[in-house]
Amino acid sequence: MKSVVVFSGGLDSTVLLAKLIAEGRTCLALTVDYGQRHRREIESAKAICAALGGITHRVADLGALAPLWGRNSLTDATVDVAEGHYTEERMRSSVVPGRNLLLLATAAAWAFAERCDSLAYGAHGGDHAIYPDCREAFADATARAIALADWHTLALERPFVMLDKTAIVRMGAALRAPMHLSWSCYKGGAEHCGRCGTCIERREAFANAGVEDPTRYAPDAPDAGTLAKNGWKP
Repeated sequence: MKSVVVFSGGLDSTVLLAKLIAEGRTCLALTVDYGQRHRREIESAKAICAALGGITHRVADLGALAPLWGRNSLTDATVDVAEGHYTEERMRSSVVPGRNLLLLATAAAWAFAERCDSLAYGAHGGDHAIYPDCREAFADATARAIALADWHTLALERPFVMLDKTAIVRMGAALRAPMHLSWSCYKGGAEHCGRCGTCIERREAFANAGVEDPTRYAPDAPDAGTLAKNGWKP
């Protein structure tokens, strides 16, 4: 099989890419620059594809569209990135309107042109409550739209949709995926801040999976004890 992977350079898409390669797929990885402040993930995506080897990797520059996304913490530097545990109330500000719709449409166009068998993305079970475009209903509707968009048949795969982050980390460890090269932090500094919701979710997943966390966190990142006092216990 030949597949295009929507590849952010994050933990989920890194494990997804490693999984498909292990299955013997020919993989093309698409990273989208949509004006995100955490542009550090794009460099991670390039490094991961180089480490895995034999991956055709493209970066689609859609950054000029960023002013259309309104006020959100991922593309608007005037909006603070929420800190603390990944909850709907705290993380709603990180919703980029229709982001997965845009990413999947862009990736589908490339997959059609390359006559791929499938298009895959790493939305997982923990995203459902916060991000509408990570829900199964959205994926089902998008799959139907993709089927109507071209004469070429293209399947939409979302193999992690029933998994949580802990299960994804366990899978990544079993596959020896280069998770140490992946990027999660929404603040986009030189190191993971260890304070934003996605950093805490990352730390929680490694701890709960019993897998050593290879992530470099900022010196002022809270330790596990501090996080436990605020509602998280590994």
